[in-house]
Amino acid sequence: MEIKIAICDDDIKDLAKLHALVRGYGEESHVRFSITDYRSGTELLNAVEQGYAPEIVLLDINMAQMDGLTAARRIREKLEDVPIVLVTAYINYALEGYKVRANRFLVKDELDKTFAECMDDICSEIRRKNRTIHLSCVEGEMQLKVADIIMIEAAGHKCTIHMDNNKSLHIYEKLDALEEMLNNSGFLRTHRSFLVNMRHIQGLSNYVVTTDNGMTASVSRPRYAGVRREYLLYIGQNN
Repeated sequence: MEIKIAICDDDIKDLAKLHALVRGYGEESHVRFSITDYRSGTELLNAVEQGYAPEIVLLDINMAQMDGLTAARRIREKLEDVPIVLVTAYINYALEGYKVRANRFLVKDELDKTFAECMDDICSEIRRKNRTIHLSCVEGEMQLKVADIIMIEAAGHKCTIHMDNNKSLHIYEKLDALEEMLNNSGFLRTHRSFLVNMRHIQGLSNYVVTTDNGMTASVSRPRYAGVRREYLLYIGQNN
């Protein structure tokens, strides 16, 4: 898998250092990157508006033509889920970074200590988003992207897999087996009959989970505290 990463900094030395850090991380972690460098927020934003879709953005905050916070805000309008890492010499911009839903905030003087851990977390999340599973469904042999599964609902000896394209697939398999298959992929067993992808949860209240496409899943009383805890932890890690 090759990960597209955009690096944006108007200081040529800082840009070169970030580029070298990405290259070094890729070599040590055996991750292939396609790196594109930008010297201004305007240049990066123009590329995004013309269809460029990086999977990671490393963005300096203090730039002359367009500051990084403005660029991040505009990029979010086009690429809602792309991980954005804000890089700056000044820690006092951290609060502003949260407003544009920055995934991380790195201080330039500490990059040698913090960069690898930051990339570990982001690359792990990208791998989770891109993970696929093979299932023998009633509709045929299917290779499904795990991130596209909203929930799985069990009824009798058959499970219905609800996808985010409003399609449903059916499989003769126990929900326990599917839960095991999707272990560590961000799914919550809310009820003996429901397995829900946390990335698609819109709300949790009154023993009911609501998903981003309007579906609902029951949360059993014995599971409620654990479900709530896991979901809040997931939200904290992804905001």
